[in-house]
Amino acid sequence: MSFSFILRFPENDTNGSSADCILPPLVGAINKNLSGLLQIIYAENFDTTLHSPTGILSEICHYSAEKIPVKDLSVATYFSTENMQPNKSGTTVATKLPSVLQTTKCNPGDVLVSNIRPYFKKIEYLFSECGCSNDVLCFVPESKELSAFLYETLYADKFFDYMVSGSKGTKMPRGDKQQIMQYPIVNPSVNKLADFNDVAVPVLNLIAVNKDESKRLSNIRNTLLPRLMSGEIDVSDIDL
Repeated sequence: MSFSFILRFPENDTNGSSADCILPPLVGAINKNLSGLLQIIYAENFDTTLHSPTGILSEICHYSAEKIPVKDLSVATYFSTENMQPNKSGTTVATKLPSVLQTTKCNPGDVLVSNIRPYFKKIEYLFSECGCSNDVLCFVPESKELSAFLYETLYADKFFDYMVSGSKGTKMPRGDKQQIMQYPIVNPSVNKLADFNDVAVPVLNLIAVNKDESKRLSNIRNTLLPRLMSGEIDVSDIDL
């Protein structure tokens, strides 16, 4: 089970080309396709509809109990349910930091899932140290080899359906943390996990690179477009 992806981007374009407007949504579509591909591979090997469950979620992960001072965070490294996007669409920069002194610490390889209104399916795989609010669950894999497997387990619609089934409250339902950890899974063998990681880890890394590129292109667009509209940048002499 092995394959590779090559995705090339143009060199930095400081002239505000149409590619800057086209590529961010294009990259988002590419990432959704890559995520869908990983889910197909995961389901074929580990879906409990096709394979008998051999364990529960608590056997491969736990909730983070670490704390990090808020002063060590920035709006780019703090996550709450407000800046996690629905339908598995990643995250945005937070509008502000919390007023508390410390919050939950998360590390590379952990997985964030918003615990409020779980039907919104807010999830993020982490590549760097960060902090999250109490309304976000930080799942810590029991080993780094389980990180991608854990993410794909939690990414599945079946998992979010399970969260919703055990959620409490009507206006702002929250997932039941104890019930969540009872989620049935197929515990991977060492060999199957290694084969899965051979595919999943490079794809997750590629998705992260694509997200960074999309943000870069969006920043270029947002910087140049107002200057173009105001006439500060003159493009009348460009021969197209």
